[in-house]
Amino acid sequence: MQIYGCNKIRMHNILVKAPGNSKNTDGIKIGASTDVHVTNSVIGTGDDCIAILGKSSDIHVSQVFCGPGHGISIGSMGYYPNNENNDVVTGVTVTDCTFRGTTDGVRIKTWATPYAGLVQNLTFSNIHLDSVDNPIIIDQEYCPKPPCNQVKFAI
Repeated sequence: MQIYGCNKIRMHNILVKAPGNSKNTDGIKIGASTDVHVTNSVIGTGDDCIAILGKSSDIHVSQVFCGPGHGISIGSMGYYPNNENNDVVTGVTVTDCTFRGTTDGVRIKTWATPYAGLVQNLTFSNIHLDSVDNPIIIDQEYCPKPPCNQVKFAI
């Protein structure tokens, strides 16, 4: 499910299911959107349960069960040159969520590039983690398919 270029979205009681080994199956992808609330939902995928992309602000996630999957991710950011105005995520709140059997809990992922961007004003609270490989991860050298150019990162 993709929310792109939207404002004032309320999503409640969403159920998203995909096999844990299925690739590119983001549950909910939010990009270029403002004032989005996802509450009381169950998401299990082979990719991000929720992915929050650039040009997004005022995003609220609460009472979401995530698993299997890659958790709730901000990004990936910093992939394209001259995109610093678009690679901005601000004002994200994730609260009262449960992650079970996921590779990641909450994560920020950016490519190892010199391209600038900004992630700020994040709040993660009352997060429950069960059998999570990386509970909290900030990956500034995201590279899903090596080899990748490893340069000084800018986000």
